[in-house]
Amino acid sequence: MPELPDVEGFRRVLASCAQGRRVERVEVGDAGVLRGVTPQRLRREVTGRRFGPPERHGKWLIARTDGPTVLLHFGMTGDLLCAAHDDPPHPHDRVTFVLDDGHALRYRDQRKLRGLWLAATDADLDRIMGDQGPDALSLSRVELDERLAGRRGRVKATLTDQSVLAGLGNLLGDEILWRAGIHPARRTADLTAEDRARLERAMRGVLRTSVRAGHVPTSPSWLTGRRDDPDPHCPRCGGPLRRRRMAGRTTTWCPGCQPDSGT
Repeated sequence: MPELPDVEGFRRVLASCAQGRRVERVEVGDAGVLRGVTPQRLRREVTGRRFGPPERHGKWLIARTDGPTVLLHFGMTGDLLCAAHDDPPHPHDRVTFVLDDGHALRYRDQRKLRGLWLAATDADLDRIMGDQGPDALSLSRVELDERLAGRRGRVKATLTDQSVLAGLGNLLGDEILWRAGIHPARRTADLTAEDRARLERAMRGVLRTSVRAGHVPTSPSWLTGRRDDPDPHCPRCGGPLRRRRMAGRTTTWCPGCQPDSGT
């Protein structure tokens, strides 16, 4: 389930594999991942272009060229790989950019829930990405307070709303709230200044460690390392973990470490 750390890892893959390289050809193995662009147009407009420095905002990867910009979103099962162009294709390789040095940048996705877009201008880029909040990795404590101010929803739903903060998904939301000791169903408006300070520290620590790893760690000392156990228990206090659907997502928390405070 790619979230901000995974996409930051994909940004590094794109930079190391394709930055400064010219696209020799574009191979579309499955047009079902193309959004608002035909295979013919993608080939015509990207072939011969050079990739510039890639960018990331939240869960979006922004692959600029000296022409249009390719936008990639990885949904639930997407991946980005650098391979030799003659490596055998994987069944889930959907789009491949063959580069002038013999490498190939491969967009791989099993479920095809999101995909690739092509933006001719920055206005197109903004329209495609939609209403995105600031990137969670770059947020200061003051900016976080500003983003949370006046929010009426539950804190888990607020943190994972991409129009509030870009980049946090289900795993990161649960991990951050567990480390901050905040119940996921707490009303955002009820968070105290101390709560928000703990939340900011937890978010910063979780994101820094996750970005270094290139994914949300599954260490036994992390909630993410225990949440899928048959009988999951808290890495901190040893108490049983709880699961419940909140805002359409399966949410995991520790009742002992994250008291519900009357929610």
